[in-house]
Amino acid sequence: MTDEELMDAFREGDAQAFDALFSRYAPLVRSYLRRMAGGDSAHADDLLQATFLSVVRARGRFSRGARFKPWLYAIATNAARDAHRRGKSEALTDDGTVPEQEAEPVALKDPGLERQVQKALAQLPAAQREAIVLHRFEGLSFAEVAQVVGLTESAVKVRAHRGYEALRGLLKGVWEP
Repeated sequence: MTDEELMDAFREGDAQAFDALFSRYAPLVRSYLRRMAGGDSAHADDLLQATFLSVVRARGRFSRGARFKPWLYAIATNAARDAHRRGKSEALTDDGTVPEQEAEPVALKDPGLERQVQKALAQLPAAQREAIVLHRFEGLSFAEVAQVVGLTESAVKVRAHRGYEALRGLLKGVWEP
């Protein structure tokens, strides 16, 4: 089934359709949110939970005929923006202590470069970072990114262009294509 068919089924009360969407998108959205959270896996997990909780709550507002992926990424982007505005708070364990940070498995050939890219992305204005992460890392078209952030496609292209230019400057000497 397509994402949209699954969402329609979920709107009609099919919990398995939600499970299928979650299985399909949770790893992708978590990766996106981790980049938006500056590499903080625990914070990304919290944002992922908030994102899919919002999907459940907003399922009745999903328009038939709309594309699911941009709608989902818009919800995830809003969750990240809201958390940033509120300021990130530490989640406590059941006994009231701050949990230890878990080590993130390294899946890249050059973890040092990944850290430098994450550090450079974190220095960009949020609007530029969103455009780049959604387009480059999440594979959304500029038209889909425009839907997610609520702008025109040309405005998104300008943000992405400026962000890429800034990244080139920040990564100069670290990585030369």
